[in-house]
This record gives sequence, structure tokens and C-alpha cells, in this order.
Amino acid sequence: MNSKELILANINHEDPPRPGLDFDRNRMSDFLFADLKPFNYQQKRWIEGNREYYNDEWGNIWHRMVAGSQKGEIFRPFVQDWDDLDRLQAPDYCAKDMKSLFNKPTDKFKMAVVGGWIFDNARYLRDMSTYFFDMAANPEKLNQLHKIISKVYEQKIHLAGTNNADGIFLGEDMGTQTGLLFSPKMFRYFFKTEYAHLFSIAHDYGLKVFMHSCGKNWDILPDLLEIGVDVFQFDQPTIYDMPELSELLKKNKAALYSPIDIQKILPSGDRTLIEKSAKDMFDAFKGGLIFKNYLDLPGIGVKEEWDDWGYFAICELISKEMSEFVF
Repeated sequence: MNSKELILANINHEDPPRPGLDFDRNRMSDFLFADLKPFNYQQKRWIEGNREYYNDEWGNIWHRMVAGSQKGEIFRPFVQDWDDLDRLQAPDYCAKDMKSLFNKPTDKFKMAVVGGWIFDNARYLRDMSTYFFDMAANPEKLNQLHKIISKVYEQKIHLAGTNNADGIFLGEDMGTQTGLLFSPKMFRYFFKTEYAHLFSIAHDYGLKVFMHSCGKNWDILPDLLEIGVDVFQFDQPTIYDMPELSELLKKNKAALYSPIDIQKILPSGDRTLIEKSAKDMFDAFKGGLIFKNYLDLPGIGVKEEWDDWGYFAICELISKEMSEFVF
């Protein structure tokens, strides 16, 4: 079974011989990634004191601590007033690099990274606190903004589908440590129909839908599975009841794609705890699991050595499992 077949077997719960793997720094990975580049966009970066500022393709300005996380936070959103919506120029994307990479022979699972998603882009374009006010006070304007953003992701999905991708990866943080950032009713009003439309386009191309979302989103997981999410990428799996989450995923033929928990476990620097967590995940989600590493270790205060403890524990579990499978 090659890498692509193995990832699909985990997604479909078809008795894969091992979990999928996605680790950087010359460790094992079953994936080949490519993203889409915006036309006519040149990122600008500048430093003032201990802060770095930069723009994005939507016209927002970001800032971050020079020694801090890679992404940072919004400093100045583009749509500061609804009159700015008329000036908003949605970015246009090119698949040149993706086409070149994905047309080469490979047995890896080819993942098209399509960026954020509707809520992700909209809350940055308006700023988070303003956005939540808009959900109550300006729903028509907000839906207008969502439509503009949705058209961009529709283009990205078509580009992925016509350039030999196997799946799309989107990012949409929707939760806190205890629940959603908004009610399930608001999710269904503002997002569910548009998500379903975009996911159906992806599935028409045979693409698997991988969705990243931080926070505890349990109340809308059934909705997301219903409309077409194939894989949840959670960085904090222990925020959920893992046996309960595993059962939900098995029932819906969906998989978990996750590092060892980046909030409670990896930052502890406790080797025993990290290795135990790898086994707990292995046991809970076996048959529908893809292990990965977290890409911004400095941003969460984790040393590469701690990350390696988890990786080698996973490799040992796989080795034992496959040995028992063979013999």
C-alpha cells in the first residue's frame, strides 16, 4: 500500500496497516503539499521596534512580535467601514507551482493548501470584535462579504481539482476551550449552505476535504460531517472526549489529522506524558488516524527534542503494530 492509498484507507476506515504520517525535518511523510499563489501581490514586511508588520493579499495589515509566533494578529483590517467593501479587490490565484509539482510522478497524497476559509478571511477583513457585532447588527452586509470570499475559494477548488490534487486543506478556527465562538444556529445561518456548496465542488473532483479548526467545535461536528468534511485537523485533540470523537468519526467514515496536543501535552516538556499521549491517540483513533507535527514549535514554546519524543514513540507503536500484523 503506497502513501496515497494508506491515507485514503485511514479516511475511509478500510483497515489500514498503520496511521498516516506527516512530519517535517526529514522525518516520514505521506503527503506532498502545494499552495496557490495570488497574482499581482507582493508582500511587504517592515520592522518597528520589536514588532514586524506585513500585508496580505486581501489588503489587511498584520503585526507580530519579532521573536514570537509566525503569524501574529491583525493590526489594521481592510474593511474598517462597510463603504470599504466597494473597494475590496478579491485576490486572483495562479496554479503554476501546483501544476508543476503535482504533474510529477509520486505515490504521495497530493494536498492543495487553499488557505483560510470564509469565516477566517471575513473576521480578519472586519476585525474579530467588529465581526461578531456584525453577526447581530449587519447580517446582510456580512453575507455579502461572505459571498465575495466564497467565490475566491470556489476558484481555488477548481484550480486544485484540475491540477491533479487529491485533497484540499482549509483553515477555519471556530472554537474556544469550552465551545464555539458563536451559536450553532448562527453557524447554520451564516455558513452551512455556502460550505456545503464549496465542499460539493471539491467532491465532484474526487478531492478529500481536510478542515483545520482550533477550539472545541463539538456542537457543529455533525453538521460539518453531513456537508462533506472528510478529515478534521485538530491541534488540541485532548479538548475533546477522544473515545466519543473517535466513534463519531468512524460512524461517518472520517479521520483525525492531528499532532500530539499542542496546548496540554507538547509544551509540558514531559517525555513520559508526551509518549503516553501518542499511545492514547494511537489506541483511540486507530484505523482513522493521521499523525502530524505542529509547524510553529517556537510559537508554542516547544523544543524540537520534545517533538521528536512524540515522533519516535509513534514510530515505535507503528513498528510493533505492523510486526504483530505480519507475524
